[in-house]
Amino acid sequence: MSAEASASWLPPGQAATDKFPVVGEMIPAPGLSADSCTVEIGGLVERLRTFTLAEVLALPQRTRTIDIHCVTGWSRRAVSMRGMPLSVLLAQMGVADSARYVRFVAHSVRAHDTSLPLDLALAQTWLVHEMDGVPLSTEHGGPLRTVTPGRYFYKSLKWLARIELLAEDTPGYWERESAYHNEADPLLEQRFDETRVATPEETQDLRNAKDFGPFRGRVLLKARLGGWQPASRDLSGLQLKYCSFRKAMLAGANFRGANLSLSNFEGADLRGCDFSGADLEGVSFAGADLRDAVMADVALSATRFYRDFDNGRRLAAQVDGLRLSGQRGLLENQALFLRNAGVLKE
Repeated sequence: MSAEASASWLPPGQAATDKFPVVGEMIPAPGLSADSCTVEIGGLVERLRTFTLAEVLALPQRTRTIDIHCVTGWSRRAVSMRGMPLSVLLAQMGVADSARYVRFVAHSVRAHDTSLPLDLALAQTWLVHEMDGVPLSTEHGGPLRTVTPGRYFYKSLKWLARIELLAEDTPGYWERESAYHNEADPLLEQRFDETRVATPEETQDLRNAKDFGPFRGRVLLKARLGGWQPASRDLSGLQLKYCSFRKAMLAGANFRGANLSLSNFEGADLRGCDFSGADLEGVSFAGADLRDAVMADVALSATRFYRDFDNGRRLAAQVDGLRLSGQRGLLENQALFLRNAGVLKE
């Protein structure tokens, strides 16, 4: 049965897929391999220790079936993973009574991290080295990663390097840099930190700006930009997440390298826009005018180019002349739409 056959298991705002899109960090630290991979355990434990991957795999391994839910809006049903519960590993370490949180750090250039309440991690988190019966690929976090079912996937860390027990929480990389919610419960749709929503004043400053330089390096969350006609078309590198651009007049805009994840462009004029290198995960382009726009090397997991209504009506983007290349993560139904429109060639 395909993932689309039944949607009763889906959390709100999610689209089912049989694919496993690559999301988050793409490349581990140079030189990481099965031979060099180690996992250090520190913080509030009685015994500090560093495990080699071989030592981790020598412990009893189990198989578990889970659902994966990505914050960008896709979910994958019944994924088989093999590894071991975090609780088994930590039972050997003598966790201090004062420990309340656990932080995971990656073998990556940025040493990106995530954290969870210790009780939740002990109940849910696994150290995983296989999915669907094959070793994890590097792009999906191999040789070893964490997986925490019941939380958005950014709470599951690729390329596990360190496990640290803490008395106080330290919000992770995506929470700090991308304004993601620290709880991350898909059933409650906790995608973003609501305390960081753009204020009306910030939104108005953006609307009125003639130079967007001061806004680069900042995340503007849930800004209401419907009908916007910016004074400058250079919107490159901006982080405008979960924003509303409904019916905005943006023809010819330069969105190169922008992060527009989960934003709504329904009905917007996007003719000739350049989205090269942009993060468009979870974006809705339903009803937008994308004629002659450019999307090269873009992230498109859970991106929608149309949406259907219960009454049978379809709101679809105009895609004549849309130049799409090097896309990543496009889900099955949206790929079929673009293929039928002659945009997607493979």
